[in-house]
Amino acid sequence: MDTTTTTAMDPVILALTQNRLDHISHQMGWVMVRTARSPIFSQAHDFSCFIAGPTGEVVSQADGIPIHTGSGGFGVRAILRDFGDDIAEGDVYLLNDPWAAGGNHLPDWVIARPVFVDGQMVGLTCNRAHQSDIGGGAAGAYNPAATEAWQEGVRLPVLRLVERGKTRNDLWKLLMLNTRTPHLLDGDLRAMLGSTRIGMERVAALVEELGVDEALGYFAGVLDHADRSVRAEIAKLPDGVYEAEDRSDNDCFDIRDVTVRVKLTIDGDNMTVDFTGSDPQIRGFKNSSLGNTYSAIFTALASFLDPHLPHNEGAFRCVDVIAPEGTIVNAREGASTTMCTVFFAHEIIHAVWKALAQADPDRGCAGWAKNVFGISVGREENGAPYVFYHGAAAAGSGAVDGRDGFNQIGHVCTLGGLTMPNVEVYEQLYPVRFHRQEFRIDAAGPGEWRGGSGCEYEVDILTPATHSFRGEGLNYETGYGINGGDAGACGRMHLRHDDGDGNGGADEDAPKYGLRSTGPVRFVTSSPGGGGYGAPLARDPARVLRDLRDGIISENTMKEIYGVVATADGRGVDAEKTAELRASMNGGA
Repeated sequence: MDTTTTTAMDPVILALTQNRLDHISHQMGWVMVRTARSPIFSQAHDFSCFIAGPTGEVVSQADGIPIHTGSGGFGVRAILRDFGDDIAEGDVYLLNDPWAAGGNHLPDWVIARPVFVDGQMVGLTCNRAHQSDIGGGAAGAYNPAATEAWQEGVRLPVLRLVERGKTRNDLWKLLMLNTRTPHLLDGDLRAMLGSTRIGMERVAALVEELGVDEALGYFAGVLDHADRSVRAEIAKLPDGVYEAEDRSDNDCFDIRDVTVRVKLTIDGDNMTVDFTGSDPQIRGFKNSSLGNTYSAIFTALASFLDPHLPHNEGAFRCVDVIAPEGTIVNAREGASTTMCTVFFAHEIIHAVWKALAQADPDRGCAGWAKNVFGISVGREENGAPYVFYHGAAAAGSGAVDGRDGFNQIGHVCTLGGLTMPNVEVYEQLYPVRFHRQEFRIDAAGPGEWRGGSGCEYEVDILTPATHSFRGEGLNYETGYGINGGDAGACGRMHLRHDDGDGNGGADEDAPKYGLRSTGPVRFVTSSPGGGGYGAPLARDPARVLRDLRDGIISENTMKEIYGVVATADGRGVDAEKTAELRASMNGGA
């Protein structure tokens, strides 16, 4: 690491440069939210904007969700590799392939726009966004029956979508032919182009203000500063080798354990994350691409270490990754990977968290539950296709010291960056009717700080539809407890068929993964609960009573798990009886 670039820099300008780059990332995101056509962007924010310097390192990843941006540099460097000196002002590049183009999985398309000042390329502004449909064997970009990449959608190498300011209409038409929802993709790609154009203009203005040479020096400086900051944090952890694992109970077709194993070595201010011993890649679509694995590791580290650390690619220079090819953390070209940004990213993050918690138990995070929901695809009355994501059925997160888990939140790979949808808006946009979305009772992992509760979710799909199930959190506890806390409850998912007399109808258990075509039907899930932190008997009795009144726990759980007794009127805690009960539960201590 060359520290000379930052020792002579004005620290105020260095901080302002990082903050302005981060603000530009946010501005790009705001443009995308307000102009995208698909609710997956305008409502759920399933995209991320980031900025790279001229050598391809990401200097700002302030917008969106970390599983997108942690591997952003892989895609940018693929552009530099493939086009090199042929990159021109006015160009825009498109890519998605995990092997040929540095992508993470096929539905996440990257739009990257070079930034030129005085004829010199000074960086690229980028938007990675999960498209509503990219062809393949199942509508909605997720094909649970896939066993190879070609069944999952169109594979895009690095392509020049706009050449010197002129859109390549032949390529645009090709993209529209390879989606079931061209009316959405057309508008969404234009929104991505618009967001990166705003970013380009703002970055160019920043560079012009500082001067090209000085600006590029400060771009390098923010990376060096992040490197030094993270090294200082890692150096505070005790040297050692920490081993952990996390598992799935299926390969998308059969029930069997599939395990991510990690050996995390801390040596001074360096860290090695070694996945040797992880299981071989599987038939199903959860195999992780190498870029996705890097993103998951960085997500785990960024969320465990000091949250005020800079978030750019320089922060991870001190981390070496060993991910053997052919395993579930580095699948060979052609493997099915569409689900990898959620699973096995989830297991990778959990395994790294568990290893880090051995080095610093107080900072340990209980497990986030794995979601159980899917996608329903059909046609509206006017014949237009729709793709409906059941994101409102999200599960609970794990607790940490000082905070309960969130009762409902997006996947752990998003760290809360995926916005929960507004059900009233979704009823206006789709042929659906919501009946229930409420927190579960007795599903949150008990602890001094309890896990998130998950939710009870019921929605009618009012048209014939095909349902793509993603039930990873079914049948086994996935939100592990830590430091004496207990695991959250597993999830449930089924379809309720209308019997025609208004009395509901028969329930059909949903598979963990698979496709079902039905008439109008009710989609019913109980999403899993997150894990608890610390011993349940150490929980503040007032918080236990509040959970009872909020419907998060039952009276039975209040007494038998938490050892709390309410007053006769139910409005307060009976301190004397609570002390007696907890003493008896502690063996008289």
